[in-house]
Amino acid sequence: MAGPKFDVSTDKGLAAFNGFMGSKSYIEGYQFSAADTEFFGKFSSCPDATKHTNAYRWYIHIAAFQGVRGVAISPPAAAAAPAPAAAPAPAKKEAKADDDDDFDVFGDDDEDDEPQESRAEMLARLKAEAEARTAKKEAKQRTLVGIEVKPWSTEQDLQELWKKITTEVKQDGLKWGEQCHLAEVAFGIKKICMTFTMGVANSSDDVVEAIEGFEDEVQSVEVLSMNVL
Repeated sequence: MAGPKFDVSTDKGLAAFNGFMGSKSYIEGYQFSAADTEFFGKFSSCPDATKHTNAYRWYIHIAAFQGVRGVAISPPAAAAAPAPAAAPAPAKKEAKADDDDDFDVFGDDDEDDEPQESRAEMLARLKAEAEARTAKKEAKQRTLVGIEVKPWSTEQDLQELWKKITTEVKQDGLKWGEQCHLAEVAFGIKKICMTFTMGVANSSDDVVEAIEGFEDEVQSVEVLSMNVL
């Protein structure tokens, strides 16, 4: 199988492949194929998530299908929270005329009547604003999870089991992958390698427990990988 001609062992080739995957999820067509497996074998490590975002996304997706464990990755570094702004320096009062007759010892300063924010109040406000920004960012965060599902026997229809799992296990924020991959276990038994994405409000443990609830059809469920998108 020919596949794309990129030498991913070099920065130039990896950058070219990253551009190639800009609008694609798979090497060929719209589903996982042997071309993805073949090209995946050309990588000696996971692409850098910051420099090659598209290549990184494809790599961890295919790694989940392949059942690869312990993928060494570096998720994109979260943007550092902005440093608290320095307290505004009090404005210097305008110099008054040197005429002592015009100086009112008992004159009122209107500025003194305005409420001033204390340092403690300012720090509390900045902390609340930073927490609000973090909560807003986390609400949009998605995590790609790769799992494997082992059946009890070789006689089971694994495609039907996959359809049952993806249609009956539902949660708000949970989205199942469009395809699954069957991998050999032993003695003719195969396992289902599948993926799903979830939000910060979801729990992979809850998803695994729901699948294990099909105890007559599912022998075990194991999480292979979890990667923040």
